[in-house]
Amino acid sequence: MTLQTGCMGRNDALRAARLRVGWRTVEQAAIKLTEHGQRVLDDRQFTVSARTWRRWEGERPGWPSEETAIVIHDALGRWPEDLGFTTPPGWIRPEHHEEGDVKRRAFVSVTAAALVTGPVAPQQVDPALITYFQQQLEGHYRADMFLGPHDLIGTVSAQYQLIDKLVRSAKGETRRGLLRVGAAYAALVGWLYQDAGDMDGAHFWRGVTQEIAVRSRDPHLVGYALVNQAQVRTDLGDGHAVIDLCEAVLEDSGRLVPKVRIMAMQQQAHGASLTGDRSAVDQLIDQAGVLLGRVDDDLPWGNACRRTEGPRVSRTGF
Repeated sequence: MTLQTGCMGRNDALRAARLRVGWRTVEQAAIKLTEHGQRVLDDRQFTVSARTWRRWEGERPGWPSEETAIVIHDALGRWPEDLGFTTPPGWIRPEHHEEGDVKRRAFVSVTAAALVTGPVAPQQVDPALITYFQQQLEGHYRADMFLGPHDLIGTVSAQYQLIDKLVRSAKGETRRGLLRVGAAYAALVGWLYQDAGDMDGAHFWRGVTQEIAVRSRDPHLVGYALVNQAQVRTDLGDGHAVIDLCEAVLEDSGRLVPKVRIMAMQQQAHGASLTGDRSAVDQLIDQAGVLLGRVDDDLPWGNACRRTEGPRVSRTGF
């Protein structure tokens, strides 16, 4: 809000703020603001003259540059529009720009491991690395049970970045194997973001999972990735989208291992619950129960029930 100037043609709001910080004269204020601005901006060229300050405290104070507005705010604790200056059309406080910068930095931190640009130097890729990453994955699943998401996001996404780098050099079955394990790592990163309440990050990494799964040509992983997408939709309360995604998985259920089918039915039951279809929930859970005894694959992902004591069924599927 722009404050009115005083009855004597003065900008009393700025004058009061100057006196409040102990700057007794206009000349002292100009010197102090200049010194403060040079420190804040790290710019020895920044200056405010006594003449400029005198105009600011006059009847028509005008409007300072954005740089000067930041210095005034830092020195006096208030923005120019609260100090009697005439706010120009379209002025947006720098704090709003900073909020946008924070969001951009957050997006960069989420995507950094998945969107490494440019070519990488070719290297020999040992097929034994596939087993190594699979074993590490099981350790990450267990660590998630004890640590929670925040302490693991950086570690797991960094390993995904390494897998992505190796995929670019690997060939044949080694490349396919790394793509499969890479999809599982991306799925775990997506879950960690989701568990942390960052749905934007979760949605991004679920998309990465889907891409890598498709590139691997593994129908089980493609189905698993769609179930991961459905998990995000469940947390968003979009029951119809959950059902759509799970039905897409189960359309070709004859090609899928029982574990993936169970996960799809379980998640579809969540979707049916969100849409208020109790009979569908019961039917899906019953169908999934029939398949439980047939789960015998050695896939490294989707094994939460083997790591969780008791009869509780994990919604994550890890």
